[in-house]
Amino acid sequence: MSGRLLVYGATGYTGRLVAERAVQIGLDVTVAGRDAGKVRELAGVLGVASRVFDVDDVGAVRSALQDVDCVLNVAGPFRHTARQLMDAAIEAGVHYLDTTAEFETFALAESKDAEASRAGVMVMSGTGWDVVPSDSLALHTARRVPDAEKLTIALRVTGGFSRGSLASSAGIEDLGTLVRRSGELTRLDAGATRSFDFGNGPEDCVPVPMGDLITGLRSTGIGNIEVFLGTDAGFPDVDDASAGPTADERSQGRYLALVEVTGRNGQVARSLIDTPTGYTFTQLSSVEIARRVLDGQFTAGFQSPASAYGPELATGIADTTIVDL
Repeated sequence: MSGRLLVYGATGYTGRLVAERAVQIGLDVTVAGRDAGKVRELAGVLGVASRVFDVDDVGAVRSALQDVDCVLNVAGPFRHTARQLMDAAIEAGVHYLDTTAEFETFALAESKDAEASRAGVMVMSGTGWDVVPSDSLALHTARRVPDAEKLTIALRVTGGFSRGSLASSAGIEDLGTLVRRSGELTRLDAGATRSFDFGNGPEDCVPVPMGDLITGLRSTGIGNIEVFLGTDAGFPDVDDASAGPTADERSQGRYLALVEVTGRNGQVARSLIDTPTGYTFTQLSSVEIARRVLDGQFTAGFQSPASAYGPELATGIADTTIVDL
């Protein structure tokens, strides 16, 4: 394998996990960020190269990407970093990946499809728990139904969150209730909760504007999509949150997603995916996608995880399983 991976935001909670994993599997890694002291300290610990730059410095970003083959952006909130790195990567002929869960970043990535295709590079947002498992499950379930016309995704998360994740989720309520109808994004006046059974009885979930509204269309071609979220975890203020879950906390519990696909003839298929907790899954899945890209396994343009790699991508991560209900 040849090619260099630049991990931007490598000194953050998720960034450090990602950088450690990339080094562990033998990738040629450069860690990057804007805090010189933290970046160089991490580079020393991992024994890799480092680069220090602010994404708002266009010249510095261009220089940093000159001999890079793929950039993996782990620096949230992504509304502050994605556009700059995405534009510079496409201009430089560099593949762009990120671990966002921010709807606007998925929409931005989708808007870069034509530019990325012309440049011969792949742009993919959501290489972590959101949206690799749900996107893989969506395509898996859609293949079970002839003439699929409606896709419903329910996410079930647990455990603590890092300050970065909480900062990225700030303002999600401002988006309101978004759904996709006949291929078009539509904002509803109000969204109703719905119950889903993830294996322990019905649980109420709320409608949420997640990236699956973008990636689900790309991977399955289904034009009617709704996304729901259920959790038993609290959401503290960013200032009160810890850096992130400990290693022991990351090893406990499971994340789940359920997908329901309805066909034109009324046929309904449901499938469930069971994964490690989000930060562990994100560490593994984002680096696995980067590895594939560096190995020449990519499709130019905007891609979702499943449109590029199929449903098998998720089940190849740790002890992730899919069950047809």
